[in-house]
Amino acid sequence: MKFSCSVEINLPKNKVAELFNNPDNLKEWQDGFLDIEHLSGTPGTKGAKSKMIYKIGKREMILEETILVNNLPDEFTGSYEAKEMKNTMKNIFISTSENTTCWDAELEYLEFRGFMPKLMAKLMPGMFKNQTQKWLNQFKIFAEK
Repeated sequence: MKFSCSVEINLPKNKVAELFNNPDNLKEWQDGFLDIEHLSGTPGTKGAKSKMIYKIGKREMILEETILVNNLPDEFTGSYEAKEMKNTMKNIFISTSENTTCWDAELEYLEFRGFMPKLMAKLMPGMFKNQTQKWLNQFKIFAEK
């Protein structure tokens, strides 16, 4: 399953990338974000791995992030793996004017594991896109305040 989302942010690209690249800001725009723990590699560089912990409803979800590309302020691509799924997310930041940046996010879900994740992906694929778009919109609100 592949999809893309985008949002226009009223800030220069360098400032958007700086806010995006700071893990301390995740709690400001990602619902349920609890913590991030560096696992291996040089933080912020290609090949670095981190454990990201989220609270989804009553359960905890753990994602392992592997940085595939960090060419900020232009691009950040990561691979994300959880017990239930595996996906990649490519984030492209484009200056549309001196003080405006378009954030394009391209996601590809590579694998769903287990009956429920597979069923949800089949019956409600829009749910995944809606959640991603919600986070992009929340980042915009956070960044512009």
